[in-house]
Amino acid sequence: MGENEAANIGGIFRMKPSDIATGDATPIQIPEAAISFDNTEVAFASKSKKDLRRAYLLFRIIGNRFLSTIGKHATRLALALRLPITPFVRATIYQQFVGGESIEKSKETSLMLRSHNIGTILDYSVEGKEAEADFDRTRDEILRTVVAAGEEDYIPFSVFKTTGLSPNKLLAKVSKKQALSDKEAKAWERVQERVDSICRKGYETGGRVFVDAEESWIQDAIDNLARDMMRRYNRERCVVYNTLQMYRHDRMEHLNREVATAEDEGYQYGVKLVRGAYMEKERDRAEEMGYPSPIQANKAATDADFNKALIYCLDHLDRVSFCAGTHNEESSALLAREMIDRGLDKDDPRVYSAQLFGMSDHISFNLSSAGYNIAKYVPYGPVREVMPYLIRRAEENTSVGGQTNRELSLIIRELKRRKVVD
Repeated sequence: MGENEAANIGGIFRMKPSDIATGDATPIQIPEAAISFDNTEVAFASKSKKDLRRAYLLFRIIGNRFLSTIGKHATRLALALRLPITPFVRATIYQQFVGGESIEKSKETSLMLRSHNIGTILDYSVEGKEAEADFDRTRDEILRTVVAAGEEDYIPFSVFKTTGLSPNKLLAKVSKKQALSDKEAKAWERVQERVDSICRKGYETGGRVFVDAEESWIQDAIDNLARDMMRRYNRERCVVYNTLQMYRHDRMEHLNREVATAEDEGYQYGVKLVRGAYMEKERDRAEEMGYPSPIQANKAATDADFNKALIYCLDHLDRVSFCAGTHNEESSALLAREMIDRGLDKDDPRVYSAQLFGMSDHISFNLSSAGYNIAKYVPYGPVREVMPYLIRRAEENTSVGGQTNRELSLIIRELKRRKVVD
């Protein structure tokens, strides 16, 4: 991930002078905070001193680009050589960012979060598979998360990436509306069947399903799949949620169009709002292939559209259910204040916020303590299988300088507070 890239679920960009509000970006006025995110006693209530010290060391390493790069390459080399690094990884970065090796082994993490009124979004984080048998296995595992979400009140959502169920090249070809060969057409039918089986299971079990956003050149196919699933399963309630990356300059227009379609056709529209995760890759590809970049001109424009999307969703709650996937304090404060000002219940089931497990506990735990609907993305999978996810997470945190510094400052403050208290 690059210098300006946001964390996958909507993190904070590193600021440069050129990122200060310019052009047509019209930020939403952030009202006086309805909640403070500075209460470290609440934020780290679930953490022991040992947990805090481990997190401190991890974020210090992640925040150092040189050390993080060395660690990333050393880990990849060790994995390639099949060196016995699993115990070290399990005790450090894995323990910080992953719930466990399986749904069952993640239950302790989920129950800990539940004790603080925070939900779990089980995220099967095995990446990089391409065979049809692998796609079927991934579908089956995601179906297990959907069943778990239907059975347990502390699992409000399940989630999947369409690239876990389909070849990337096929998604790109469908997105471009190119003609498919007979073999490709049959493969696309299997992709649609996999997606439908997951969303249908969510409908049958009373659960809710997030469809994650991915790169722009495959996103049209994913958007179309999500819309078809909403038409099918969102008639009585919101089951299927698409994801919009607001660092794309066309997403507000897309949101307006999708809600209008849902209103015309009589179904509920579900959406997870994030800032985005592929900015550097998107800009590099656009430059290399000679087409206009789909990415906003600067951070201010992204922030403005994210906050506008929050307001838009609140304005259309008769038709929209949404989740604000963000590590941004201003956006989180805006949503909290707007709910109060509109007289909405803090636990209105149509409105959720979410952050990644192991990050931004000062947002998650303080909002939950105040009564808002909060969930954590909790990745799971065998240590070696989730290493690509963990390396990507470390890269994203390295690129998001302000985020890492904020995490460190809060951990230091809580360790000092406990020293005084103890």
